[in-house]
Order: sequence, then C-alpha cells, then structure tokens
Amino acid sequence: MTAQRIRQEGGRVAIWDLNPVTLEKARATLGDVHAVRLDVGNHDEVVRAARASTDALGRIDILVNCAGITGATAPVQDFPVESWLQVLNVNLNGTFYCCREIVPRMLENGYGRIVNIASVAGKEGNPKASAYSASKAAVIGFTKSLGKELATSGILVNSITPATFESPILDQLPQSQIDYMRSRIPMGRLGLGEECAALVCWLASEECSFSTAATFDISGGRTTY
Repeated sequence: MTAQRIRQEGGRVAIWDLNPVTLEKARATLGDVHAVRLDVGNHDEVVRAARASTDALGRIDILVNCAGITGATAPVQDFPVESWLQVLNVNLNGTFYCCREIVPRMLENGYGRIVNIASVAGKEGNPKASAYSASKAAVIGFTKSLGKELATSGILVNSITPATFESPILDQLPQSQIDYMRSRIPMGRLGLGEECAALVCWLASEECSFSTAATFDISGGRTTY
C-alpha cells in the first residue's frame, strides 16, 4: 500500500521481492513499476538490484525496508537453529545490505529518506518468537546508529514499530499466536495496511524534516514509548 500511495502521488517505484508471484501481482496492481526478484539476505543480489533500480529510476530518494519473516514459533530451547539464522539474515542483514548499497546513492544527491520497518516485538519481545523479536530490536538499534551517522547529510533515517497488522506475514503464524498478539492491543483490533502506509509516507516525505534516528509507534496503544 505504501508503493501504491507513492505512485498515486506521482512517484516512481521499484519493488524488490523474493516471490515472483508477488512481483507479478504488484505489476498488475501498480502498473509501471520496476520489479526485481532477489533475496535481500544475499548481499551480491542486493548489489545488483541497487544498480538495476538506480539505472531504471535515475535516482533513489526513498528506501523502505519492509522485507520480513517470522521464523518458527517455539521456545528458545526448541528453536530451530536454521530458522534463527534465516530470520536474522532476512530481517537484519537484509536491512543492512539495502542501506549499505542505497545510502551512497543518496549521499551523491544530498537527500534521502529511509524508513525501516521494525515491530513492537523489538520493544517488548514476544514469547516463542525470539528470533523475530531479536531481529526487530536490532533494526531499531541499527536505525538509531545510521540516523546519527547521516544527520547532517540531508538523509533522514527512522523506523516504525507496528503491532500486528492485517498482512500476508500472518500466513506464517498459527492462529493462537495471532490471537495472543491481538489481545495485547488496547484498541482491540489489528492494524490496517493503509494506516501503516500513511505513517511511512510521511516519514518518507519532505515534510519529515527534523526527525531522524527515531522510532515511531503504530500499535493501537500497545507500546507507548
């Protein structure tokens, strides 16, 4: 929905995704977008994608890091090591790789907006979701570091911490986990994609001019810090 809103407001969009079906659906919905199939947890693939998208769009002003997987739902003593490494690789390393390759292009133009999608799990931790919680806490810390590094460059870096939203990522979770997370939201409902997109698009705009290295809550009252 973020890409759709940016397109509606006149922006050009590049979408990166591992799933070719998702990319085809995006093309069908959004129209003229640059689409790249890649694994954001693979640095070489991110390097190639950054080059291709820069060539296609001419310049990159906005980067939204939203790729994420939940991993297994299990206590730490039973958590599969392979799942742990995969979650950290996509959620954290993928964010690092994308920023590493896009930031130099923004520095050339003296302007940029980066929005990293973290989670309330990164603030509070969710039981039986240790890899996801750890990865999102790391994204928050990474955002603070990068935002301070770039504070005088014209590039602002912020993260958001959504509670549970109606999104395809829920397909990776058992219903019991979804019910637990809904029960923690004082507003008593899951978030909607357009609500998240509205916050992301403000952070990605010129109107966001004095906020960087910050974390913005969008959790229906679950986390208020």
